Amino acid sequence: MASLLPFSLPKLNIIKASSSPSPSPSLTATTPTTLSIPESLDEKFGRKGIKFLESNNTPFVEMTVRNGSSMKLQIPNAHVTSYMPKVFWKDDGFEEILYTIPAGGADSSKSKGGIGLVINDASDSTSKPSLLSASEWTVKGVDSDAIDAVQVELCCTAGTLDITYIVSLYPESLATAVIVKNTGRKAVTLTSAILSHLRSKRRSGTAIQGLRACSYCTHPPLSSPFEILSPAETMKREDPGWFSFEEPEEKPGSWTLQDTPVTLLKHKLSRIYAAPPEERLKGIYNTAPSKYETIDEGRKLFFRVIRMGYEDIYISSPGSFSKKYGKDYFICTGPASILVPLELDPDEEWRGAQIIEHDNL
Repeated sequence: MASLLPFSLPKLNIIKASSSPSPSPSLTATTPTTLSIPESLDEKFGRKGIKFLESNNTPFVEMTVRNGSSMKLQIPNAHVTSYMPKVFWKDDGFEEILYTIPAGGADSSKSKGGIGLVINDASDSTSKPSLLSASEWTVKGVDSDAIDAVQVELCCTAGTLDITYIVSLYPESLATAVIVKNTGRKAVTLTSAILSHLRSKRRSGTAIQGLRACSYCTHPPLSSPFEILSPAETMKREDPGWFSFEEPEEKPGSWTLQDTPVTLLKHKLSRIYAAPPEERLKGIYNTAPSKYETIDEGRKLFFRVIRMGYEDIYISSPGSFSKKYGKDYFICTGPASILVPLELDPDEEWRGAQIIEHDNL
């Protein structure tokens, strides 16, 4: 049985648009609209703060709230490629916090990094790892609360799974939530994560805090179409250099207790912070914190990452490997269910979410 953990986001009422031709969005709920040209999407779903566009033959939606914070979401693969919240120290007021590598060649939908939803099949090692690689997302509905909150809802089908992905933008936060329902006759076993690649100015000024006294183990991330470093690359050891006093990472499967309030992410690491699987068999056990903070000291930015529904927290840093991708540093982090896969019985539903929240105004 999957754990149906309740969670509460700042809730908006989704308004479905009619799939029939209409000069304005219909207020009656209908079936999801099939992806079409951006002009058609904008006619049916566009409103103040929500605009549908196209770049390099890829449709995307751009959402903006009153204070100017904005985000961009590629529609076919539900990939968040940009999040620019308002910050206090910049003249124009906005700063890109996601690390996204544009795709090369004609296919611009293959960008890497950003924020990506990962849902993989964990029931059969011979099956394809990613359940979403062959699925195309469509716009199901949008909503807005004046201009202080905007939301888009995407949906897709992967085998017997009906998947809904809801992206919500607020003046001081960006929320991504997923609902997975098993419509088949057999139980399914899944691993999942919402992984965010966050930009940082300097290696030496990148860190996390808020995970003190939490258990962690060295572990690769889930394989993902959005990955910058593959699971195998994250596990490669980094040359520590002549003058480095950094302790090497523990071997996979070995658990350690976080004993410091701040963890520097200057060097290469790949970790899962969570209760060990054997601990979860007990009636009472210590779970990982529901939130933690990322630190970009070079730009004086601090973000809270809040998990809902997921049991694990994934954190990785590329160390010297980041030089292959540009001058900026980046980390990959987010809520996950990796160590103990999700099990969904027929007609069962599971929900998970991530919120990136800040006080940089």
